[in-house]
Amino acid sequence: MRSKAPEKNATASIPPSAHFKHRTLVVAPSWIGDTIMAQPLFMRLHKNIPDSQLDVLAPPWVAPVLRRMPEVSEIVDNPFAHGELSLRARYRLARQLAQNKYERAYVLPNSLKSALIPFLAGIPERIGFTGESRYGLINSRHSLDKAALPQMVERFAQLAQAPGTPLQRPVEQPRLVSTPEQQAETLAAVGTERPTKVAVFCPGAEYGPAKRWPARHFASLADELVQRGYIIWLLGSGKDKAVGDEIIRLARSQPGALRNFCGETSLSQAIDLIAVATLVVCNDSGLMHVTASLDRPLVALYGSSSPGFTPPLSDQATILSLQLKCSPCFKRECPLGHLNCLNKLEPQRVLEACLKEITP
Repeated sequence: MRSKAPEKNATASIPPSAHFKHRTLVVAPSWIGDTIMAQPLFMRLHKNIPDSQLDVLAPPWVAPVLRRMPEVSEIVDNPFAHGELSLRARYRLARQLAQNKYERAYVLPNSLKSALIPFLAGIPERIGFTGESRYGLINSRHSLDKAALPQMVERFAQLAQAPGTPLQRPVEQPRLVSTPEQQAETLAAVGTERPTKVAVFCPGAEYGPAKRWPARHFASLADELVQRGYIIWLLGSGKDKAVGDEIIRLARSQPGALRNFCGETSLSQAIDLIAVATLVVCNDSGLMHVTASLDRPLVALYGSSSPGFTPPLSDQATILSLQLKCSPCFKRECPLGHLNCLNKLEPQRVLEACLKEITP
C-alpha cells in the first residue's frame, strides 16, 4: 500500500471535550493486525463506561484502521520508532497529553517504553500486563496466564476487567467500517468499477518470507479462479509489488484478468477494496485481519506462525495449515531452508477451500 501523509491528530490540537464525562487513553500496538485485535477491548470499554471518550496513541501506519472503528474518538500520533527511547520527546508529548486529563490509560504493548508516556502524563490509573518489569509505571497490573489466554485478542480483552478475574467469553469479533460511499470513492480513485466476481489476493507478510505462500501457487490459483469467471486483485504494500508482478508473469490467464494494486493504494483504500471482494486469500498478515474484520469470505494460509495465537476472527474464515512437525517455528525465514509448510500447501487444496467459502 502506498504511504500517504497521515491525517494529523497532533496531541496539542486535541481539545478537552465537554461532551464526555470521562476520557480514556489507549496505547496501541505497532502492527495492523494487533491493532485490529484490540477492537474488542475498545467495545468492552465503551460498554463498561458508556459516557467515555476513547483516544488512541498509535503510530501513523495503523491509524487508518483506527479511523474505521466507531469506538475511537481521537487518534494521537505516536512518532517513536520501535526501540527508540527519545526520553525528552516522550516527556514533551506526555505533558501535552496531561492537558486532556485522562482518568485511565490502557497500555497494550508489553514494553517498558510503551508505559512511559501515560506515567509521565500523570494519568492516575495505568492498566496493562506487568510486561518488562513495569512496576510503578503500570499501577493496575494483570499477570499473564498464557494457558488461560492463548489468543492475543483474549489478552487485550482481559484488560477491560479487574486484575485476577476470569475473562468474560465469548470475545467480540472486530468490525471495521467500510460504507458504500467510501467503496465507491475508492473504486473511482483506482479507476475500476465494482466487479461481479473478484478474488483479492494478499501475497505479502510484513514479518518475513516464512509467512508467504509462493508466487507460483498464487498464480496457479489465479488461473483456476479466472476460469470460473473471477478477476483477481493483488493488494499489499510497495514491498509486495515485485511478488505481485511475479504472480501476474507466472499466471497463464488472459491479459487484464489480474491487476497488481500492491504499492498503489493507501491502507484505507485497501480496506474498501477488500470490502467489495467476493473472496480473499491471504497469508497471515495485517490484511488477513482486515479481511476478517470486514466479514468477507476468507482463506487464511499459515506457515511459520500459529493460528492458535492470532487467528482471523470471523465466522467466514477457513484456516489452512499443514501443521508439520517443524511448524510453527515463528521465524522470519525457514531455519531448515525448505519452507515445506507453505511450498507443500498445494494450490488445489486452497482452491477447494475457496470454492467451499463461496458456495451458498
